[in-house]
Amino acid sequence: MPKQCNLKQPGHTNQCVALKTMKIIETQHIAKIYRMGTNEVRALQDISIVINKGEYVAFMGPSGSGKSTLMNIIGCLDTPTSGTYILNNHEVSEMTENELAEVRNKEIGFVFQTFNLLPRATALENVALPLIYAGYSRSEREDRAMEVLESVGLADRWHHKPNELSGGQRQRVAIARALVNNPSIILADEPTGNLDSKTSYDIMNLFQELHDRGNTIIMVTHEDDIAHYAHRIIRLRDGLIEWDRKNDHVTRGKSVTA
Repeated sequence: MPKQCNLKQPGHTNQCVALKTMKIIETQHIAKIYRMGTNEVRALQDISIVINKGEYVAFMGPSGSGKSTLMNIIGCLDTPTSGTYILNNHEVSEMTENELAEVRNKEIGFVFQTFNLLPRATALENVALPLIYAGYSRSEREDRAMEVLESVGLADRWHHKPNELSGGQRQRVAIARALVNNPSIILADEPTGNLDSKTSYDIMNLFQELHDRGNTIIMVTHEDDIAHYAHRIIRLRDGLIEWDRKNDHVTRGKSVTA
C-alpha cells in the first residue's frame, strides 16, 4: 500500500498521482447467469470496468439491467458465472469463504435501501455490530460507534431504537454502520429508495461529504437526479454497459454539518 503522500517534500508529486489513481476494483468480462429449470436469465453478459481508489461512481439502469447483480458481485455477496473480479489486487474467486467474510466485514461498507437495522437494538448497538465480528472490546466498539454517529450528525440519538427514528435518521445509522470499520469501499444500493425527496437530498449531501473525505463510493440508483451526485456514471442495459461517462455536472448540496 503506498504511503500517504506529502506534496511539501520534493519528488512526491508522482507518488501522489499514483496514490490518487490506484486501482481498487477491476472486473474482466464478468457474466452472471441464473438458471431456473430449463430457463436461463443472463443478468450480466460481459462487464469489464476499473474503479480507482477515491472515485464516486453510480450504476444506473432500468429494472432488470443488471445493476444490482453487479453490485452484489462487487460486494462479494454473489459470484460471477464467468470472468474475473479483482479487489484490492486480490482475485476474489481464489478466496476462501472465511476470507470473503472478512472482506465483507472489513473492506466493504454496505448501505441498503431497507436500512437492515436490528429493531430491538439502539443506534449505537446497530453501528457497533460489525466491530463484534472484528474482535474489538465492548468499550472500543462503543467509542468507535459513537465517533461515527457523531460524524453523521446523530450523536444525540445514540440510545434510540430504529422505530424511534425518522427514515432519514435510520439511513444515517445505516451509513454510520457502513463506516465503522473504515472500509475501503462504501456500496450503497438504492440508498434513497425509501425516503422522501428532501430527506433523499440530505442523505446524498452526506455521501458527498464522505467522498470529500476520501471515501470510495459506489451507488446503485434508477433515479437520474440521484445519479448526478456521483462523479462518474455507468449505465447498464440488458446486462451490458450501455455507456460509461465522467459526470461534468456534479450535483453538490450544502454541507450537512454546516
